[in-house]
Amino acid sequence: MTQLIRAEAAAQTPGARLPSVRELMARHGVGPGTVAAAVAQLAAEGLVETRPGEGTFVAARTPSRAAPDHAWQSLALGSSRSQALALGELVALPAPGALVLSTGYLPEDLQPLAALTASMRRALRRPGVWDRMDVEGLWPLRAWFAHEAGGEMSARDVMIVPGSQPAIATACRALAAPGAALVTESPTFVGALSAAAAAGLRVVPVPTDARGVRPELLAEALATSGARVFYCQPTFANPSGAVLAAERRREVLEVVRAAGAFLVEDDWARDLALEGESPPPVAASDRDGHVVYIRSLTKPAAPGLRVGALCARGAAFARLKAARTSEDFFVAGPLQETALQLVTSPAWRRHLRSTRAALRERRDALVEAVRRTLGDEALALVPQGGLHLWVRLPGSRSDEEAAQRAARAHLVVSPGGRWFPAEAPAPFLRLTFAGAPVEALRRAVAALARIVEA
Repeated sequence: MTQLIRAEAAAQTPGARLPSVRELMARHGVGPGTVAAAVAQLAAEGLVETRPGEGTFVAARTPSRAAPDHAWQSLALGSSRSQALALGELVALPAPGALVLSTGYLPEDLQPLAALTASMRRALRRPGVWDRMDVEGLWPLRAWFAHEAGGEMSARDVMIVPGSQPAIATACRALAAPGAALVTESPTFVGALSAAAAAGLRVVPVPTDARGVRPELLAEALATSGARVFYCQPTFANPSGAVLAAERRREVLEVVRAAGAFLVEDDWARDLALEGESPPPVAASDRDGHVVYIRSLTKPAAPGLRVGALCARGAAFARLKAARTSEDFFVAGPLQETALQLVTSPAWRRHLRSTRAALRERRDALVEAVRRTLGDEALALVPQGGLHLWVRLPGSRSDEEAAQRAARAHLVVSPGGRWFPAEAPAPFLRLTFAGAPVEALRRAVAALARIVEA
């Protein structure tokens, strides 16, 4: 709809009146909301202007002028340490009408909007909610996160942060010096790769299988690289969906302890188990402060609830606190209070139960569609939790080309090569089952299969 109105406006002179909403609805067989959204988009771009009571008109065209010369900035800035392209594309808002199989968040129909609204209302009645906060955050919220982590963790070991990505970036800056090595699983979260690059760290990949990272290869990587930090997603790893097996959890913690290193445990999908309950965090078995634990409420609640926890003990906590303080003093009080009200209410457990059921239905539909159209070999692992499928493309297909062709067909997927710290062993796509209803997922996979075959 947006493109149709755009073309009509381009064919008219400035000031010309465009067809009314009713005319456009009748001409194209769409609803008023679709027309209104398209007009709002074009008005934001400055192509049309709306006049209440009169209609929509072609906006006056701004005279063209020479593009400003920003070339000098390349010399001033020097070489870039950021590799945020993949992360930026992953979190970018999709174009209107696009079918998104790359999102990392719950869509609006699965978010606990009523519970969030009620929680915020209660939060705003709390005394001092708009006042200064402790850098570490609200004590009751810190205590909740500590209880969830289990083991030796207490409220004094928890710092509230604005989501898991800032926590990962803080860990990269605070626990390793620029130029040092950071060991990660392969594949791994693109946000961790971006944070490592921004901190000037050298990423050392360790292969994984369906049971998680391989302890013997992790020990070799730590020994040969001299790394003192290992970033890991033991539960429903993003993107592969693998869960670190129970016996490997013990071995991995022992390997990290023997190397005198830190394990940064990104427990992003703890609340999104689809078959039973999630295994206990590795942090729950850590007695000596080797595990730095990260957890966020953004994934199981809503993208706008930017509240998470960064947990550590000993001198590591002091380093992490100093790094956080230098960037943002504290997470806003109303947001922390809202999060506390939400997770301590009965509505939170009800939300998790209903969301898991909906995600399980969508996962099963996407699994069936992928196997039917791309073959059983396309899906080596059906994840028991999380939001994503890790799909292998047939033959030597290019994942980047498939993603680009899909985007031209208004289908957004994430090419798998970007999730590997080094060369990808095969072409993959990460497909998210959370972002669309069952029928839409089936249509998307059918379209994707045609694109892959082409």
